[in-house]
Amino acid sequence: MSSESAKMGLFERYLSFWVALCIIGGIALGKILGQSITVLSDMNIATVNIPVAILVWLMIFPMMVQIDFSSIKEVGKNPKGLILTLVINWLIKPFTMAFFAWIFFDKLFSAYLSPELAKEYIAGAILLGAAPCTAMVFVWSYLTKGDPEYTLVQVAINDLVLLVAFIPIVKFLLGVSNVEIPFDTLISSVVIFVVIPLVAGFIANKTLIKSFGKKWFTEVFMAKLKPVSIMALLTTLILLFAFQGEKILANPFHILLIAIPLTIQTYVIFFVTWGLGKKMTLPHCVLSPGAMIGASNFFELAVAVAITLFGLNSGAALVTVVGVLIEVPVMLSLVKISNNWRY
Repeated sequence: MSSESAKMGLFERYLSFWVALCIIGGIALGKILGQSITVLSDMNIATVNIPVAILVWLMIFPMMVQIDFSSIKEVGKNPKGLILTLVINWLIKPFTMAFFAWIFFDKLFSAYLSPELAKEYIAGAILLGAAPCTAMVFVWSYLTKGDPEYTLVQVAINDLVLLVAFIPIVKFLLGVSNVEIPFDTLISSVVIFVVIPLVAGFIANKTLIKSFGKKWFTEVFMAKLKPVSIMALLTTLILLFAFQGEKILANPFHILLIAIPLTIQTYVIFFVTWGLGKKMTLPHCVLSPGAMIGASNFFELAVAVAITLFGLNSGAALVTVVGVLIEVPVMLSLVKISNNWRY
């Protein structure tokens, strides 16, 4: 083993520690910079933040550059993984999220929340639950050695279903009739987080393999990309927590109250998906990204709809922001579980 790979192994082994440091550092940075952090947080296309998008792109690219487009046509021969992710994301996840939000915000936490605020928190949770992940799942799949071709197809199919299923599910669970999907957010997110890195990955894959060979591409180039992906992940954490540092420090107790049901929901969906996938005898490289899609959320869309429906300073918007904050640490713990359970 080279010294570089040994260092990387040590770094990955204590990834939870680095994540905790990044969270603390991000909150401290947000406090120190104060309003000046808005220079970065206001750099948006639709509601997609450009600095965060660049970092997420760096995380996604290592997955995209591995994709063998000639093998995508083989995905249809094993439809069980696609069926599982569709059932979890559209028939189970939105309704379990609504249930957990109602139990915690309306019942268990009723002593701490007004009925009006509880309703807004429930609404924010529902918006998160109805929007399966589009971008970050490529990172989680990459870190758990998921099948890149299958992951791409799983995400693409969920994006297509999202176009027709998001509004009816949100309308039904929220009981409102004026839900409008912000298509600029949806389209820009798909272009930035799927299309651009996919095209760049395709070009890089063909060019590098043609120039240097498959062996160099796999053993040298891909080995150097993995640290880039993880460093981008940690930098994203710092930025996200810096952007929301004021809200966290101003409402620490409510942040905790919101985080509890969102975290429980994430683990429940992951374990339900994992259990069903094992019964369906799905290979690990298909089941792991499928479980990650179900567990994580398309938070850009959820935040945009929450702001549109309820306002920037609403309880619903706060819940979607907390969803952003807890997602990376919680999903990293699921990455670790998935890798420990590899079969």
